Amino acid sequence: MENSSGTELKTSVLVEEVEAVEVGPGVVRRRLVRTGHARGWVVDFAPGSQWPVVDLHATEERYFVLSGEVIEGEERHPAGSYVVFAPGSSHRPRSESGARILGITVLEGRPEDGV
Repeated sequence: MENSSGTELKTSVLVEEVEAVEVGPGVVRRRLVRTGHARGWVVDFAPGSQWPVVDLHATEERYFVLSGEVIEGEERHPAGSYVVFAPGSSHRPRSESGARILGITVLEGRPEDGV
C-alpha cells in the first residue's frame, strides 16, 4: 500500500525472521520496521539478565510486556503491563525470570536517531 507520492503506508514482518542481536549478556534485540516517526523493537531477556547500560531517552519510549516479568528499579511489570517513559527519563530494565517486550520509540522529528 502506497500513498500518492509512492511512500509505503504499511509494512509487516514476522518477528522471528528479524535478525536477533545480543546487546548484552542474555539480552537479545530485534529491530523492527522503522519509519520517520517511530521505531519498533522486540527485546528478549534471559532469566537473570539486565540491559547492558542505563537507557537515556531523548524522546518518548513505551513497551508492552508480552511474557515474563521486567523489573525497573523496585517496580515489577508482569506480562500484560504497558510502560511509558517520557523524554528525559532513564532506566535499566532487568528480569529475574526472563521476559519478552515489544517496544516503540517515538522519534518526534528525529528520524536520524538510531537504536
